[in-house]
Amino acid sequence: MGAAIDVLVRYGYVVVFGIVLAEQIGLPIPAIPVLLAAGGLGGGRLRPGLVLLSAGVASLLADMIWYSIGRGAGARVLGWLCRISLEPDSCVRRTRNIFSRHGARSLLVAKFIPGFSTIAPPLAGIVRMPLGRFLLFSGLGGLIWAGAFIALGWLFSYQLELVAGYAARMGGWTIAVLGAAIGGWIGWKYVSRQRFLRKIRIARITPEELKEKLDGGEDMLVVDVRDRIDFEAEPAIIPGALHMTIEEVDARHHEIPREREIVLYCT
Repeated sequence: MGAAIDVLVRYGYVVVFGIVLAEQIGLPIPAIPVLLAAGGLGGGRLRPGLVLLSAGVASLLADMIWYSIGRGAGARVLGWLCRISLEPDSCVRRTRNIFSRHGARSLLVAKFIPGFSTIAPPLAGIVRMPLGRFLLFSGLGGLIWAGAFIALGWLFSYQLELVAGYAARMGGWTIAVLGAAIGGWIGWKYVSRQRFLRKIRIARITPEELKEKLDGGEDMLVVDVRDRIDFEAEPAIIPGALHMTIEEVDARHHEIPREREIVLYCT
C-alpha cells in the first residue's frame, strides 16, 4: 500500500490521467479509488486543480472516442455494448430512456450512473448531437464527476489514511478480499445472464423462420418495439409491421389483435 501511495505521489497526474482514461474507455479498472486517494494527498503533495484537470481531460478524451464511434457505426455500437453487458434484461434501454428525456443535460450526471458513462457518448454521436454542445456538456460532466470524488478525498483524508493503514497491515489479504468480492459479483451477474438467456430462447424464432412464415402467408402480426433512437438511426421496417416502443405498449395495446400470433422484434 505504501508503494502505491509513493507511485501516486511521484507520478500522480499521469496515474490519474491513465486510470480515468482506461475506465471511461470501458476497461474494468476503477478510477474512483484513485481520485479519492489523489484528493486525500492534496495537502501539499498533489495540487487538486491539476488532478482535476488531468481527470477532466482524460474523461473528455474517452468520451470523444466513443462519440466518434457512435457517429460512425450508428446503432450497431449499441448492439455490441448490449452483447457484452452483464445485465441483458435491461441492457442499454434504461440509458437510452434517460438520454431521450434529458438530452445533452444527461451528460452532466452520466458518470455517476452505472453503465451510462460508457453508453451516453456513443448515443450522442448516433443522434448527431452537435460536437460543440457535446464537448461542453460532456466536459462539464467529467469535471463534476472527478471534482466530487477529489473533494471527498480531500475532506476525508484522515479517514482514508486510517483505511490505508489497516489495508497495509492486512497485506496481501486486502487484495484477496477485494478480488473475491469483485469475482463474486461478476459471477452472480453471469449466472443471472445465463438464466435470462435460457428463458428467452424458449420463445424466440430466427429471422429466417419469421420470413418463411410470412412468405407462407401465416396469419401473424409483427410488432417493431425498437427504441426511438434505434428507429431513427435505422428507420427501415418489416413490411406490414406495427411500430411502437416498449413504453407505448400499455397505451396502445388495443392495436394488437389477440386472435393472431404476435412476433416482437427489437434491436
